[in-house]
Amino acid sequence: MDLMDWVQWPAMVVTVISAWFIGSQRPRRRMLAFWGFILSNALWIVWGWHTQAFALILLEGILLGMNARGFRKNQRSRNAG
Repeated sequence: MDLMDWVQWPAMVVTVISAWFIGSQRPRRRMLAFWGFILSNALWIVWGWHTQAFALILLEGILLGMNARGFRKNQRSRNAG
């Protein structure tokens, strides 16, 4: 395994931790989850580019947009309350 192949492991760990935090009722933890998801999307895109997994790159790009939207909506609801 070359160095780029190792990127999938932190991407997976960040994804799992973010999935755990997204279910929290605490807004701060949900915000951390969205930041984590955005980081994991970027890591998966890097790894996908390295392995030429173009469907994964597209998926992660779409998920990144959805996570950015969730981040903004969560931020607005946190500021409103």
